[in-house]
Amino acid sequence: MTAPDARPVTDLRHVSTLSARHPLSRRQRLGLVVLAIVTAAAFLLTWRVSLAVILSTCAVYFLVSSVDKFVLVTRGMSGRGVLRVSDDDARAIPDADLPVYTVLLPVYGEPEIVANLVAGVGKIDYPADKLDILLVLEADDHETRAAVEHADLDGITPVLVPPSEPRTKPKACNVAMDLPSERSDIVTIYDAEDIPDPLQLRRAAAVFAASPPEVGSVQARLGYYNERENLLTRWFAIEYDQWFSYMLPALSASKCVIPLGGTSNHIRTDVLREVGGWDAYNVTEDADLGIRLARYGYRTVVLDSLTGEEANADVVNWVRQRSRWYKGYLQTFLVHTRHPVDMVRELGLVPALRISNLTAGMPIANTLNLLFWALLLVWFAGKPDFMHSLFPGPIYYLCVLMFTVGNLATIMLGVVSTRTLGKPHLLGAALLVPGYWFLQSMAAIKSMAQLIYKPSYWEKTVHGLSAMPGVSRPPKGTENV
Repeated sequence: MTAPDARPVTDLRHVSTLSARHPLSRRQRLGLVVLAIVTAAAFLLTWRVSLAVILSTCAVYFLVSSVDKFVLVTRGMSGRGVLRVSDDDARAIPDADLPVYTVLLPVYGEPEIVANLVAGVGKIDYPADKLDILLVLEADDHETRAAVEHADLDGITPVLVPPSEPRTKPKACNVAMDLPSERSDIVTIYDAEDIPDPLQLRRAAAVFAASPPEVGSVQARLGYYNERENLLTRWFAIEYDQWFSYMLPALSASKCVIPLGGTSNHIRTDVLREVGGWDAYNVTEDADLGIRLARYGYRTVVLDSLTGEEANADVVNWVRQRSRWYKGYLQTFLVHTRHPVDMVRELGLVPALRISNLTAGMPIANTLNLLFWALLLVWFAGKPDFMHSLFPGPIYYLCVLMFTVGNLATIMLGVVSTRTLGKPHLLGAALLVPGYWFLQSMAAIKSMAQLIYKPSYWEKTVHGLSAMPGVSRPPKGTENV
């Protein structure tokens, strides 16, 4: 497989410049200091005007961001941007012509999930002589190693990662890919709780075979097999459905950057090595890799093949996971905006703005939501006079519009998506989704705090907690994708 003639990336091709090891560059730190000084000076001179300017800017951002999201999701509902490979076409490629696949299964502190993992990957329909399955374990994770020793690992090779910093999933995957594997053509990752479509590797191989060389990765859809468990899993399922069924396909159809999911992304091995593998210091290495692929001139396409995952059914566990995601999005934004002019030149203006909104925009917007909700409570409590100066005429009406029409449109978008996907059991959760927004705000605040004092700390998400395990049944939609 040959790499395309990617757009020139000058010194940004050095992997170290795209690493989150040091979240802020010297230039970014200087910029933040200058911004803080200017903001503090403005507040000392006239805090009401300064706060009004900030609130007005935020209101305009919310409007633009909400409209763009609405456009993307509705565009995704048209079905554009999704590649479909039938069962017959997936099986039509002779085994001898299939590429060699490396499947990485990173596991840490999850002895109870090993049986689920083995059962899930054991159903993969792919010739054994073209399949290298690597179970990536931390050498000092004795409980998981003990569980592995008692499991039937037929066709699965354990790989031990020596204890070292950072203790992250991307670091472990990089160690596994450093092993001699010259025959590897495509690499993918599955998490411990995943139950992939048995034909997913064949479908992805068919997509690569029919695509030009600039297609460097294929992202399959993710969904939850325990989405009915409680209100939180229903909210989570609605969000995931919109993201993987509508948002990512719309980004693909719009020729914008696709932030990869943490699992079921299939990447040409030579391309992965060309772009430097995964960033070991980024806690959302998937989203970062999706942007880096685009900056090197490669495209990501979306495949209609479902991998079932376990949705977090516990609020505390969910906040831990989501705060890590948001922290990683902020890391990713900071890394790729170190040279903003180069980023825009390589990606294009609209794709660069959209990916910035999808990374930094989400945690920042969810944090700002708390500020606007607090001001709303203050307004309803007594309508103090100073509120009039904070929201000058046009901005006041814009905020009222966003609070009423904007929020209602967002809720209705969730309702429509549940009906479009044929999931009426999620309708009630879609109507109650403002409660989910509050949880997202809590996670966003935590992510910003962690970004400051432990940026590369990988806050572990505990799996195997669901009362509705997916081992006994395939996820809906994998029978005929």
